[in-house]
Amino acid sequence: MAWTNVLVGQSGGPTAVINSSLAGVYESAKAYGAPHVYGMQYGIEGLLQGRIIDLDEQLADKMQIELLKRTPSSFLGSCRCKLPDAAVDDRPYKTLFQLFAQYAIGAVFYIGGNDSMDTIAKLSAYGASVNSPVRFIGVPKTIDNDLIHTDHTPGYGSAAKYVATILKEVICDSSVYNIRSVTVAEIMGRNAGWLTAAAALSRGTDCDGPDLILLPEHTFDEAAFLSRVAELERTRHNVIIAVSEGVRNADGVFLCDLVSTAGQLDAFGHKAILSGTSRYLADLIRVRLGCKTRAIEFSTLQRCASHLASRTDVTEAYQVGGAAVEAAFHGETGRMAAIRRMADQPYRIATETVDVMAVANQEKHVPLDWITPDGMQVTDDFERYARPLIQAELTPIYINGVPQHIHLQEPQK
Repeated sequence: MAWTNVLVGQSGGPTAVINSSLAGVYESAKAYGAPHVYGMQYGIEGLLQGRIIDLDEQLADKMQIELLKRTPSSFLGSCRCKLPDAAVDDRPYKTLFQLFAQYAIGAVFYIGGNDSMDTIAKLSAYGASVNSPVRFIGVPKTIDNDLIHTDHTPGYGSAAKYVATILKEVICDSSVYNIRSVTVAEIMGRNAGWLTAAAALSRGTDCDGPDLILLPEHTFDEAAFLSRVAELERTRHNVIIAVSEGVRNADGVFLCDLVSTAGQLDAFGHKAILSGTSRYLADLIRVRLGCKTRAIEFSTLQRCASHLASRTDVTEAYQVGGAAVEAAFHGETGRMAAIRRMADQPYRIATETVDVMAVANQEKHVPLDWITPDGMQVTDDFERYARPLIQAELTPIYINGVPQHIHLQEPQK
């Protein structure tokens, strides 16, 4: 078959390896004979404004591709833009499909999380309704690891590696002084605790890991929590707690809202700002138990630390980008590239595609049987699942003492 031009975009929160998926899409599309690979600048929102980049001009040689794989954040820029129901308002779709025709686009790839899969699902459905030949494939990405129908999500392994590494260093730092103290580390995760659970991966022969791990999947019980912290304090000087930013109490209230009323919602109706959970718990412990506390927020560092990227994650991010292109080339549409685990030891995966409609707007949570009954730790089953995802490293290319990155070159006007 004759292969036409393709278009790729990135959406939602970035990761340390989202650009590896972009590299996978780009190189695979060129290998399949795509005359041009175009990029959406600032995702579907930028595309609606006609902001299209020719990636052939941006990625002219292998060195740029290698730098792209080692560059954090979204090379093309991102957005959080929710397309309307086409039955209610089809104007954005008419604009988009006119652009697809103008640029001779045969396939569209969108790299993102469950909200981005909503975009692909809507575009695919509209395309089918107007008999468009354009194929639409989603490429999974999120540090939250909350996409369903894939074993795990590219971006998670590197963020998990960062969390485990930095928390291990925090644990070392907390032991410097011979005083009672509690350190509370706040880790991203609105409704799913996968990333906070990765704090358990800091455990080893030289580190006991965090004493408590609190996930959104388990309701926070203040009395039980304080009792457990007090018990730990009696046996050790330094207590380390890892907590998801999205932990709620029995009334369903985010703990962060007890210290902050920042209630903004994004385009998909999600709470846009979750911050303050660690401060709330640190203050609670200080007031109720009378000991020294400190709160640490890993914040955006956990999603942009490409210097601590997992090589496994980089490789798999590239693979799902390539798998998406292969699926489109063979006629698939309305699908998402996914990872299927073949074995734990030795760790092996295969790529496949799944119905994007079944993925969009859904969330995968940490299984309750991977959380201890008291809701304050994870089990060995979680470690068996997550440990392979953080293996090996991809060293940055250092120039003048710091990592070298690639940046989008704005087209000449």
